[in-house]
Amino acid sequence: MKSWLITGASKGFGRAFTEAALERGDRVAATARDIAALADLEARYPELVALRLDVTDAAAVRDRVAEAEERLGALDVVVNNAGYGHFGAVEEVTDAELRDQLETNVFGAMRVVRAALPRMRERGRGRIVQVSSIGGVGAFANLGAYHASKWALEALSESLANEVARFGVEVTIVEPGGFATDWAGPSARWSEPLAAYDPMRDEAAARRGTQAPGDPAAAARALLEVVDAPEPPLRVLFGALAPGIVSGIYERRLQEWEAWREIADRAQGTAPPA
Repeated sequence: MKSWLITGASKGFGRAFTEAALERGDRVAATARDIAALADLEARYPELVALRLDVTDAAAVRDRVAEAEERLGALDVVVNNAGYGHFGAVEEVTDAELRDQLETNVFGAMRVVRAALPRMRERGRGRIVQVSSIGGVGAFANLGAYHASKWALEALSESLANEVARFGVEVTIVEPGGFATDWAGPSARWSEPLAAYDPMRDEAAARRGTQAPGDPAAAARALLEVVDAPEPPLRVLFGALAPGIVSGIYERRLQEWEAWREIADRAQGTAPPA
């Protein structure tokens, strides 16, 4: 039996992860800004600990993590799932919108990590799961603010993994592709559109319509396998299309770097000027 803390548990991945852990008999502290959305789960699973939490509130994060540890004991798995997607061309995104995106998706996750990590270090064990995206590996039009948050989360999480491995704490970055959550629905936010970018949005909408979304319940079962693994991965892709998309991103990067390799040498001063 494992004890979990899962943020953003009211819907989407967070809810699916919570249900999967409870269904197999694990203990879960599930957080949400509106815990009324967890009432049906509380009715089905009386052992569920539902906690109201907005991850942008630093004091509340410390208090809720402490409460979860008090009620469940040692936390074996912490899942940073709380977050949202912001849509808008880079020119359209305001400073305030970018700050808000980073505040939730990056600072919120880091607050939870800092609150949970001391006791994990003391015990010499623990799993931290950071829910990123294939958008944490590559970047696409109309999602610059979201990508900025996920790239930052991935960088911080990889550094974190290198820092805490010596304490027996393991970090996994989950990178889902397209899934049937409300990520692009009510949970999302949009910048004020500029007409110049309307064709870009039409093209993106047409591409999304051709992709079959994944099942969050299946993703939750996959996550159980990851957290149970004796040696969990630093990064893991979720979704059948994700490996091909990510492979293509890296192949294009490698080809471009190689095509411009002489510039790299000249920048070092080890090759003659052109």
